[in-house]
Amino acid sequence: MRASSRRRDNRRERGANLVEFALVLPLLLLMLVGIADLGRAFTTYIAITNAAREGCRVAVLEGSTDGDITGRVGNYMQMVGISNYQLTVTHATQADPTETVVVQVPYSEVSLLGGYFGPTNFNIAGRASMRKEGAE
Repeated sequence: MRASSRRRDNRRERGANLVEFALVLPLLLLMLVGIADLGRAFTTYIAITNAAREGCRVAVLEGSTDGDITGRVGNYMQMVGISNYQLTVTHATQADPTETVVVQVPYSEVSLLGGYFGPTNFNIAGRASMRKEGAE
């Protein structure tokens, strides 16, 4: 085979490799961004659930008020950088001297793919419940 023929084949292969790379690169980048975005959404879910647990831990203490619960959850959410959340505290008293405290923190500003493809916000919520022994 002649040298000029070999050079021509190498150029064709390099061109084919470049075209294949150009076709596959957007898909790989989309997958990478999607994985990172889902990781961010999962981290937000974990933070909201931990905030609800912190609120419950304060709620079961003797003499705690709803203001104490709101303050603890607010401090935790501020620490992790989440704002515009809602907080629901429910006290359910049962026949025996126990009280179940339920703290829910719904959050709807988690957006997949940065909202580039329209409104993609979805709701996640952290929920925790604990028993408050000896409540009257």
